[in-house]
Amino acid sequence: MAFSVQGDSVQLKANIEDVKLVYRTLHRHLSEHLDLMDCELFDALQGALQEKAQSEGVDIGHHGAWDLWLGNVDTVPCEERVKKRKKL
Repeated sequence: MAFSVQGDSVQLKANIEDVKLVYRTLHRHLSEHLDLMDCELFDALQGALQEKAQSEGVDIGHHGAWDLWLGNVDTVPCEERVKKRKKL
């Protein structure tokens, strides 16, 4: 893993499993930190992971497949998730 600071920017080289862990952790706490929804870093992180998943044949539109690829072990089917969804 490596960080490189260039002016007001930081470049990161990291293992994909570490990136998935960071994303899962951030995503799990979205409702507590709504400002992440407008954060370019979070958006770019999600986009990069989705691109990687698709390149490995994962249907990112299928939440179960996306969750499994991310390494979520406690996945809940969409039907159950929607019932418990709270308005942010």
